[in-house]
Amino acid sequence: MGEWRRPRGLWGVAVAVVGCVVLGGVMMGWPWQRAVHEVVGPAPGARALAAVGAGVSAGLADLAVLIGEREAFVRAHPTDARAWAVLGAAYVEQGRRTADATNYPRGERALRASLKVRGRGNVEAMDGMAALANARRDFRAARTWGEAALKLAPKRWTTYPLLIDAYTGLGDYKATKRTLDRLLELRSGPAVLARAGAVYRDRGWREDAAAALSDAAAAAHSPAERAAWLERSGQLSFERGDLEDALRRFQEAVRIDPDQRAALAGQGRALAGLGRPTEALNAYRVALAKQPCPQYALELGELYESLGLGQAARVQYDLLRARVREEAAGGVDDELVLGVFEADHGDPQSAVRRLRAEWRRQPGIAVADALGWALHRAGNDKEALRYAAVATDRVHGGGVRSAPYMYHRGVIERELEQYGPARRHLQEALRINPYFSPLQVPLAEEALAALGDVPDEPLPTGEESKEPTEKER
Repeated sequence: MGEWRRPRGLWGVAVAVVGCVVLGGVMMGWPWQRAVHEVVGPAPGARALAAVGAGVSAGLADLAVLIGEREAFVRAHPTDARAWAVLGAAYVEQGRRTADATNYPRGERALRASLKVRGRGNVEAMDGMAALANARRDFRAARTWGEAALKLAPKRWTTYPLLIDAYTGLGDYKATKRTLDRLLELRSGPAVLARAGAVYRDRGWREDAAAALSDAAAAAHSPAERAAWLERSGQLSFERGDLEDALRRFQEAVRIDPDQRAALAGQGRALAGLGRPTEALNAYRVALAKQPCPQYALELGELYESLGLGQAARVQYDLLRARVREEAAGGVDDELVLGVFEADHGDPQSAVRRLRAEWRRQPGIAVADALGWALHRAGNDKEALRYAAVATDRVHGGGVRSAPYMYHRGVIERELEQYGPARRHLQEALRINPYFSPLQVPLAEEALAALGDVPDEPLPTGEESKEPTEKER
């Protein structure tokens, strides 16, 4: 496979200017009158339909209108396969945006109704099933549905982002590269830019990722879509430790779309790093009230814990467990976030069992890091290092510049008395983002201080400098 070249430039942004036509006239026996015809935008249902069809964020109010319209339509036309597919996709998007997993069984019923009416060649329903599987974190099923849709319609560009998500979740970075290359050949525009930005981020190409997401936000077709790309831009800024820029992007996303709860949680993350805990707590609480994601509950609990508020933290951890149970009833695989939680705040052995099973199902980089850390917490550092190395191995896909991943690897290496690599990876974690976690940053600083300065020792020579054999590895 040839080398994957970075983009040499940024896509341009096309701006369409729409004018208003003013009509006037003089009528005999009547005074001068001017009739002004205002440009009327698409109706809410039409806006949501366009967003769902393109696989981008839709406004919650618009989604509700679209769902109501399609429910009424399929009651009157139960054999309309496309209407069922649209309804199913709208339910999936509503579930994703609200973290209400009860939408997923509704979406699945509608999509399967579409497939029952027209099973052969129904790529709209197949795309919907792939999106549903991704939302549930069932990346194998998403790959199956996406590849089936692609065989039927290889030039249908909306299938490619779904497959990119699936391949990424499965740790298949060669397939991710191949699929993005094909997508860029087929299509341009904000949704494609944003998808490319996500892949560049995973490859460690931060500047390319930031440029792609900024262009996507500038060219977005709706407030909800623009807010979604701004939120992702804010995530990138936070990951590189630029808290002020992250906060600005998160705030702008919420201003544009008040239902952008991921950006509210992002504000909590950034404000905590800026030393503004009261504002951070408020941001997290509002985000959780409208989008009760287990991940947000975990982050809020750890923020409380870092402030010495153990009881408040336990309330959030209980909420996390409850939300995981509720989402499981909707078919969502939350084993990753539950494993991360158990490793640090519950039963590390349980975390290892959960994450081993998750690794067998879908061996992505996030699972590799979580399993490595769980093994460390359970006292198995030798095996833990194998997974931590996978998560930070730029050759085999772990190119993302992640402060938590580097911190985890550094701590594991310190326990194995590999002090040089441990020092290097702990320094790298704090260099990437010195605010990555209110609980773990102080521990990283403490571990680095305990390691001290680099010892003044000669470089290894002779047999010591030989590369390990395949068997030794």
